[in-house]
Amino acid sequence: MRFLVTGLNHTTAPVELRERLAIGCDVLPETTRALLAEPGVKEAMILSTCNRVELLVSHNGLEPQLPGFLAEHFALDRSVLEPHLYRYQDEEAVRHMFRVAASLDSMVVGEAQILGQVKHSWTVARELGAVKGPLDKLLQGAFSAAKRVRTETEIGSSSVSIASVAVDLARRIFGSLEGKKILIVGAGKMSELAARHMMQHGADSMMVANRTHERAVRLAEQFLGEAIRFEDLQERAHEADIIITSTGSSEQILGVEQAQEMLHRRKNRPVFVIDIAVPRDVDPRVNQLEGMFLYDIDDLQSVAASHLVDRGREAERAEAIIAEETERFRRRIRTIDIAPAIVEVQGTAEELRQAELHRARHLLGSLTPEQQAAVELMTRGLMSKFLHLPLQALKSAARDGDAAALETIRGMFQRDIGGKTAEPDAANAEPGGDRQDEK
Repeated sequence: MRFLVTGLNHTTAPVELRERLAIGCDVLPETTRALLAEPGVKEAMILSTCNRVELLVSHNGLEPQLPGFLAEHFALDRSVLEPHLYRYQDEEAVRHMFRVAASLDSMVVGEAQILGQVKHSWTVARELGAVKGPLDKLLQGAFSAAKRVRTETEIGSSSVSIASVAVDLARRIFGSLEGKKILIVGAGKMSELAARHMMQHGADSMMVANRTHERAVRLAEQFLGEAIRFEDLQERAHEADIIITSTGSSEQILGVEQAQEMLHRRKNRPVFVIDIAVPRDVDPRVNQLEGMFLYDIDDLQSVAASHLVDRGREAERAEAIIAEETERFRRRIRTIDIAPAIVEVQGTAEELRQAELHRARHLLGSLTPEQQAAVELMTRGLMSKFLHLPLQALKSAARDGDAAALETIRGMFQRDIGGKTAEPDAANAEPGGDRQDEK
């Protein structure tokens, strides 16, 4: 079984392109089914976050055309899309997914949200039956690798995330958040993290708006804030000094005209907007308005880079763990791949055992059930002992990737010789199975 990853992320594609490929939770199952139907695809999972869109598949050698799938599904010209895509296959695909799950490929190294996002995509794919074999084992290995990184390093010791980096940017802009009024648009996990960080750094007034008002109420209650109805957003937005938006909506919630009205009602007092949604919630042209300062997900990357310096040593330790886990998975999957050869060897031995039993029946005469059971037990035991070393050698050769040794061992148990099954010659054999020389 072969693995393949094709996708783009914050290092290879700008947010303008990433948002065109963003796959919402509501359409993720449908898109996964479409990917699974592609020629050559045996298993499939799609990971879509604010920083990446990746297609992960297993195949049997006929490599699926994943760039073509992305271009067709999202109505994009391949010449525009392909320069931003990366491609990993087999062991490199395994290593890549292990690094992604462990947050070593994130904009903010060590952030905790990506593991939950990978698990969500995996759950969706499993429920569809799109992940059920080798790809499932790969993802289980990724979760184990991520757990080791979290347990054995300090890479996630401080609460760093896209949300916390957004708050860091706000503090750089204002110097202090004391006395500032915050508006959180969207009540998901990212928004909750942003709210928590804002309050920890001095913000003393907060409003929360969400399409599902009950969720806004629950989030606002956590921080003694005010929940406002989503339909009242335009009427109340001018009260905020800082707006953090992360709705996951496919439509923009703040355009140029609304921003101009907001500034007018604020008497041109500046507004800082941090848009951490992909697709973006705010029209990029808003940044051209005097007094409106807009930062999107890619603007946060420069802030995130500072965390890489602090976490460099821990990241090196984490990379070593990923290398160990990738090698362990490689050996495991090769052992799994050798299973058909092991079954073949055992089948050959069982055919020979049955042939010998059949040939010896007239010599053994009438046996009681107990004697028959004893003969069965003895011959099976002998077969297991004779096969132990060859099977161990097969597994060892598989783990080491020694193709020549694999073929040699399998050849020793080849059943088909000249198109006929190799069996003992009963007419010329003695009870011990040795042939008599012809006189």
